[in-house]
Amino acid sequence: MIGHVVVKTGKPFGDVAAALEARMGKFEPAVYERLQKGADAEVIRAGLEKMVGPSGFMLFQTSDHGALLRLVGQKKKALQYILGNPLFAIQMTQHDIRAGLYAPLRALIYEDESGQVCVEYDKPSTLFGQFGNIKVTEVAEMLDRKLEELVSAAIQ
Repeated sequence: MIGHVVVKTGKPFGDVAAALEARMGKFEPAVYERLQKGADAEVIRAGLEKMVGPSGFMLFQTSDHGALLRLVGQKKKALQYILGNPLFAIQMTQHDIRAGLYAPLRALIYEDESGQVCVEYDKPSTLFGQFGNIKVTEVAEMLDRKLEELVSAAIQ
């Protein structure tokens, strides 16, 4: 069973989004190309470590679902974040490649019908735990804590 987390806050949407983003680094996709061309693994690892924000995560992408809803006449605030850390991901995928199905992670910030800001995500330990590999689960449990800390810091 997937553990789903919903956190509500009285903090404004823009403030929560800005606080969340400020705690993440930015992933640079050119790293994949450099790896494919045979770049030194330790140089790549050092580069990835520099991309990490104070939360331990980096932002891969945002999707503005609120803007998309304008196509059907709705005005909502909703941002999906794709976040993670490739160095955490390989700690899992080296033991079970299927962990790549859930790495990176996703979180959604939105305003509900009453205007309250919500942050939602699925607990990594329940996503990755289904593979039954203790080495994967241990990293996933660490991700639970890091994601909870990131969201808690963003809503305060």
